[in-house]
Amino acid sequence: MRQLAPELLGLLGVGPITAAQALVSWSLPGRFRSEAAFASVAGVSPIPASSGLTNRHRLNHSGDRQLNRAVHNITFVRARCDTGTKVYVVRRAAEGKSPRDAQRCLKQAVCRQLFKILERAGRGVEDLPEDLLQAP
Repeated sequence: MRQLAPELLGLLGVGPITAAQALVSWSLPGRFRSEAAFASVAGVSPIPASSGLTNRHRLNHSGDRQLNRAVHNITFVRARCDTGTKVYVVRRAAEGKSPRDAQRCLKQAVCRQLFKILERAGRGVEDLPEDLLQAP
């Protein structure tokens, strides 16, 4: 992964397994037409869950479960270790958001960041060396 996606490994909370899952889920350059499409596949796109006067959203739990788990791990590490993320969660709580809503917003931000890096790199599974694509 250091050779294939060093920019992903440079992100806080992204290890080799998480970066590999993001790269495999990305699979082809051009597979996703937008950040929203990537977020939908990752299972972090918002779905309206409003009732009466309450206006709220929940996460879309469909899509690639492994990618969703990878995004969850990134947000979990950042929420524990990164001071900027801690400030973000506190700011969201001050705005009246619940901890789950703050985590939903954080997952969307991480997904946006992954999309931009993968799109800029233009990498996909077809760019992997042949020996990595062979089954053991």
